[in-house]
Amino acid sequence: MRGRWTKLLIFIVADIVAVLLGTAISYGLRFEFHTTPYASMLQQTAPILVLSYLAWMYILRIYQRVWRYAGSRELFALIYSGLGACVTYAAITMAMGLNLPRSLYVILFIVITGIIGFGRLIFRYVSLKYYSNKQKNEETVPVLIVGAGDAGAIIAREIMTYHAKNRELVGFVDDDPKKVGRLLAGQMIMGDRHDIPRLVAEHGIKEIVIAMPSAKAATVKEIVSICAPLKCKTNILPGLYQLLDGNVSLSQIRPIEIEDLLQREPVRLDMEEIAAYLEGKVVLVTGAGGSIGSEICRSVMRMKPAKLILLGHGENSIYLINKELSKQYGVDAVTPVVADIRDTEQLMSIFAEYKPEVVFHAAAHKHVPLMEAWPMSAVLNNILGTRSVADVAGRSGVRKFVMISTDKAVNPTSVMGASKRIAEKVIQAMNTCYPTEYVTVRFGNVLGSRGSVVPLFREQIAKGGPVTVTHEEMIRYFMTIPEASQLVLQAGAMGKGGELFLLDMGEPVKIIDLARNMIRLSGFEPGTEIPIQITGLRPGEKLYEELLTAEEGTEHTKHEKIYEARIEPLDADWLFAKIEELLHTHSADDIITIFKEIIPTYHPNHTSEAANAVADSLIRAKATGHGVDLNELASATLAKKDIKQ
Repeated sequence: MRGRWTKLLIFIVADIVAVLLGTAISYGLRFEFHTTPYASMLQQTAPILVLSYLAWMYILRIYQRVWRYAGSRELFALIYSGLGACVTYAAITMAMGLNLPRSLYVILFIVITGIIGFGRLIFRYVSLKYYSNKQKNEETVPVLIVGAGDAGAIIAREIMTYHAKNRELVGFVDDDPKKVGRLLAGQMIMGDRHDIPRLVAEHGIKEIVIAMPSAKAATVKEIVSICAPLKCKTNILPGLYQLLDGNVSLSQIRPIEIEDLLQREPVRLDMEEIAAYLEGKVVLVTGAGGSIGSEICRSVMRMKPAKLILLGHGENSIYLINKELSKQYGVDAVTPVVADIRDTEQLMSIFAEYKPEVVFHAAAHKHVPLMEAWPMSAVLNNILGTRSVADVAGRSGVRKFVMISTDKAVNPTSVMGASKRIAEKVIQAMNTCYPTEYVTVRFGNVLGSRGSVVPLFREQIAKGGPVTVTHEEMIRYFMTIPEASQLVLQAGAMGKGGELFLLDMGEPVKIIDLARNMIRLSGFEPGTEIPIQITGLRPGEKLYEELLTAEEGTEHTKHEKIYEARIEPLDADWLFAKIEELLHTHSADDIITIFKEIIPTYHPNHTSEAANAVADSLIRAKATGHGVDLNELASATLAKKDIKQ
């Protein structure tokens, strides 16, 4: 407390000296230090000017401000206090009948306020330097900022002001050649993105901050790719669409995730079209506790439905998503329901009570090897469950029904994929039975979903490896969970009944490259510090995924990331009869036989030997450059190896 009063006294004395010194300088500037009657007037009224400044600085709380961290607000407060003081001084001297030149008041304001402000600036600089040197230690991390724009400047100032104990800013890089070689926040802009590896080596940089919130996804992706192999911590500032309040601070940076390496352009949605079928409506989501289902629930709630019904079989997952949404939107906005989608009577009761107008069907068994071992579970949940929900929705007068499907349904080699392809056909058939608009949306893998490869790799890296990859040539399509859910809502708005929509998955990703990048992002070297183990394809697994069959083809829609597949007409009665056959058999061989009848392109490889035999054939065909039909090649390989189906 004593130190605080001592500092206040020093400031007051310094300001009194500044006012008196400024008065003398102002007189000299105005009268060139010649002796005039105004000199005695200024001497007589100097105490009035001093008291005016002190009074206004007290009123505007100048002495309560922390000048070490002063900014534009403190600067303007100082200007306003000087202006108020000079106006007060002018009013008092005029009332006293002292006719000082009006220009002298202006000069007094400029000079005295300038001296006080300059003094505060020197104090700020000295105190920051002292504070920084005091806080520095041997563990101070050299930092490089990528992006010499507004966000980069804010991050730089925050590092130098608040984080000098832990970080030392080395400089910036920016792709604008006009900026290179110039200073920002007192630090050099040292080059462009291609200079990052050189600068890391030369300056011993241990941390890189990518501060480019408005950059395009492709630009960020390239910069992340440059930073990923470097032996330093790399953080990124979220994009502008994530910084909704417009504020930027060091607390908002986060470590680079694999999503940044696979980053795609933000989805552009027709919000009016989506709101038209969701706002004020009762919406039901099956599988609401799953990765995709829960994100669909979040997206739906942003459209202000009258009520959202969270339907799922796992009570814990439903509890968690209900807790999250209830906290954000209120307990009356969402209703959790624990139910089995295969139980038609239970579904009829739920639909009768809540009267949903829109249904998103995301419930499904999705794990390929598990469904190979238990094919009847896939039949009951993915096929019977879909038929039950779709049928109850039609009978209950639901206006729109959207089913989530997978690229594994295309030319399936697994029980899971085949069951989802049959589910697609069920939805197509239902569209001919009821006025409900039935739509299917098909897409590939989503990053970070439960049981997917990314969480598995993270867990394996955290344990020190090995990271397991089933095949060196395996590729997959990826999109983020929020992107997938938003496009599902958009496709639902576009669908008029009977459509099979495909989401643009972008470029395929090699899984072994994904593993290597994730290892590097974790600060390790793949193959040495964290080994990668090739385990071989699992039962039912495909080397390459496809989004449509050769017979389907696609047509563009009005949305750049959504396509419509051309689907062949089917006999609904025949399909439902075949499904009844499935439900009355418990033999895996009989299930596979019926699957083949319903889906001619289904070529099962439900043993590891079969999966890897097909993979080897595909790789050899690819290496020779021959154009082959993947399904024919798979069938020929299986027959040649004499693998029992």
